[in-house]
Amino acid sequence: MFRRAFWFTTGAAAGVWATTKVQRKIRSLAPDALAVRAAGKAVEGGHRLRDFALDVRAGMAQRETELKDALGLSAPAEPPRDELPARPGPRQLGAVRPGRPIPSTYTYDRKEDH
Repeated sequence: MFRRAFWFTTGAAAGVWATTKVQRKIRSLAPDALAVRAAGKAVEGGHRLRDFALDVRAGMAQRETELKDALGLSAPAEPPRDELPARPGPRQLGAVRPGRPIPSTYTYDRKEDH
């Protein structure tokens, strides 16, 4: 009697465990889950690529400084790239002056419509 109850309980537990594992796997292979996982991997790859590019730029700047020091070159300091140059003023139309009508390229001849 105890033997049967033991094996029945063991089988039920194994069935619940297997069903849970299969359901989790099915949910992880659903299109929504795959899309979320792919998007996460793409973002992670983008961050790695950005970090690599920043490391390369830092290495290039360091090497450039080393080469300039070794060759005795002293270049004038460049303005920081973060500062933008002053914007030019608004453009003035040469044909339009205060007090004059704006020239038009359209003719308002009613005969053209027929």
